[in-house]
Amino acid sequence: MARRAHHYHVYVVELAAAVWREPSFRKANPDYLFARPFVYVGMTGLDPDLRFDRHKAGIQANRFVRDYGLRLLPPLYEVYNPMPYEGAREMEVELAIGLREAGYAVWQA
Repeated sequence: MARRAHHYHVYVVELAAAVWREPSFRKANPDYLFARPFVYVGMTGLDPDLRFDRHKAGIQANRFVRDYGLRLLPPLYEVYNPMPYEGAREMEVELAIGLREAGYAVWQA
């Protein structure tokens, strides 16, 4: 039972630079100085690789990942996974905040 409770993951997807042309993405990142990659931060009950594939296939997809997603960035999230649902929900927000503070342009849904 404990194993099932710890099957959630946070993940980070690198987005193509063309995402910067999206007004909503620019508005969400007013202090971005082009020092770091553009990223999407999410959480899932699936393996992050499978979740990325589903985004790219348009299945429950965030449009930025579907249209601009390049690859997962495991070094930015692997240390946190797996975790319980509430932990993943909180970590998604904290990770997005931390990456933005580190100079990344972040979309977090």
